[in-house]
Amino acid sequence: MSRRRVDPAPKPSTSTGNQPRVRRASKPVPVTVANPVPSKFGALSHADRRLIAIVIGLLIAAGILRTSTGNPIFAFVVSGFAVAALARLLVRSVEALGDRFGLGAVSLLQSFLGNLPEIFIILFALHAGLYEIVKATIVGSILANILLVMGLSFFVGGRRYGRQKFDRDTGRQLGMLLTLSTFALAIPTMSSLLHTSAVEHGRELTIAISGLLVALFLISIPDTIRNSNHESPLAGTKEALDAASDSVEHGVWRIRTGVLMVALATIGSGFAAYWFVSELPAAVSNMGISESFTGLVIVALAGNSVESLFGIQLSRTNQPSFALQVVLQSPVQVAMIVTPFIALAAPLIGAAAFTLVLSPMLLAVLFMSVFIAVVVVFDGESTWFEGAALIALYVAVAIAFWWG
Repeated sequence: MSRRRVDPAPKPSTSTGNQPRVRRASKPVPVTVANPVPSKFGALSHADRRLIAIVIGLLIAAGILRTSTGNPIFAFVVSGFAVAALARLLVRSVEALGDRFGLGAVSLLQSFLGNLPEIFIILFALHAGLYEIVKATIVGSILANILLVMGLSFFVGGRRYGRQKFDRDTGRQLGMLLTLSTFALAIPTMSSLLHTSAVEHGRELTIAISGLLVALFLISIPDTIRNSNHESPLAGTKEALDAASDSVEHGVWRIRTGVLMVALATIGSGFAAYWFVSELPAAVSNMGISESFTGLVIVALAGNSVESLFGIQLSRTNQPSFALQVVLQSPVQVAMIVTPFIALAAPLIGAAAFTLVLSPMLLAVLFMSVFIAVVVVFDGESTWFEGAALIALYVAVAIAFWWG
């Protein structure tokens, strides 16, 4: 026989008729749900934890190889992978701050912080006097995104979905912005090749061109922050940024976690870039390759692998318009943010003689890549064969620079 609780002094019932007694509801018992991760970090997804583990592992390995007397090529390669992983962690950390600071501000932070590891590499290379590698890296960053990354995006998306269509107006706008910015960078070289009076003032001309490009970037900031739902000349549309963020599963971080990760990833990028540049001369000598090939291909790919993954992933999920924005925004950022910043900062690190005067071959491939970008996006369509042709052209250019 079960026991039933009886109130010691039940209140008289006001109901009429022969109705059953209703039991008093007991107080709800609070239920505690276990959080699989520490609450101070927020909800770290499996992809987040894996990325952090990869970054820590690569940094430790690169540091050990840097202090040992082992193979410089292996140390060089591991440091390059560490730079690429830290670039991804920086972008992911800035994404975590999006809900607090607004999409416009975050997109501007991504434009700069996403290229920060590459900036560190170039600054350390400038300090070491590796001017030719720096110039080849600048051109290689633009070339890699236009030919290799866009080619891979077209190829992967085309093989899976056939002919893909993207927004023609966006493609033309990005192509025009890329053309204007790269042509501005080419003015010092053209002045040198044509033996104008400005050839004796290469440094002054470099500063002037860099200052103008920085000014263009600065005047775009207020519009980007105010109109975060519209297309920014340097950050892309809200939909494209959201699609790039959603291409990799991640959790919701706390604000302090995002800030902490940005700080740690920035510091780690500085160390990894320094180790990468320190091993660069010995690795190049042992591999028997030229400095031009090293900057054009190896260093450029190490600093631009994040955009490669995003662009290819978006094409693979049949989002060609967003993929095109992500791919073409990167060379625009290199031309309008990274290169002017490096040119202006060069005297502060003992590289006052650095100018943007490129070799004729670098200038030729720069113009060729920009012309191809405009032609390819003009019709608003892409096929896998176009992607294969772009990849083949990139490999051909890389082979031409193998010997210098």
